[in-house]
Amino acid sequence: MEFDLGGARAFAATGGRPFDPNRPVLALIHGAGMDHTAWVLQARYFAHHGRSVLAFDLPGRGKSAGPALGSVEAMAAWLWRALDALGAKRAALVGHSMGSMVALEAAAMRPEAASHLGLIGTNYPMAVAKPLLDAAVNDPPAAHAMITGWGHGPAAKIGGHPVPGLWMTGGALRLLERNPPGVLAADFAACNAYRGAEAAMARVTCPAKLILGANDQMTPAGKSDLLLKGLKRATKTVLPDCGHMLMVEQPDGLLAALKELLD
Repeated sequence: MEFDLGGARAFAATGGRPFDPNRPVLALIHGAGMDHTAWVLQARYFAHHGRSVLAFDLPGRGKSAGPALGSVEAMAAWLWRALDALGAKRAALVGHSMGSMVALEAAAMRPEAASHLGLIGTNYPMAVAKPLLDAAVNDPPAAHAMITGWGHGPAAKIGGHPVPGLWMTGGALRLLERNPPGVLAADFAACNAYRGAEAAMARVTCPAKLILGANDQMTPAGKSDLLLKGLKRATKTVLPDCGHMLMVEQPDGLLAALKELLD
């Protein structure tokens, strides 16, 4: 679904059903270098089970016009502008990786309007390794290879996609290659610079869930304690045999954890 946001084109996938702001709204926020297609399986399920889904393309990614925003705070403010434009007065906010920090910041900006908070593949501080930062700036193909290698658990690298005929690591590479120049580097810089989580957690009032991959090398599950302790109403689920790309590596386990949060 394309819509106008301050004179710029914005896009959100709706899971195959028309968006209705009168149903419970679920906003899905992708990670660095990604777009709405990261949420295909989850968006379709929830759209056909009672929720209005908005899987956003952040500015400069996917089908949303640029420029790419350079900070987590700016992305969170954009998210509320988009939700306001579409008539959503309240929403569950679910984000992956960089998107988890955007969701957290957004929930803190308007605690009365955030019904639930889902943080997938997350930790804080969300530091990005210097070799990956440098590659994103100077050698994007090398950065794509690093993300794909570090981002998937062992099982994902030898097949096992839940949808027959699809290839997890190959699909991730193609998605990353679609980024306009500079977007991935801007995303990583935003993750690296974000220092607002502790203040944000103090303002969040809704139920929250951390959903983590046991084999995640990019946001290790063992480094999530600060978020778990800082959020007043938080629980944690760790999915076995899973890396950083939980949406495709363990879609059923992720779906069960999200249903537990939202229900």
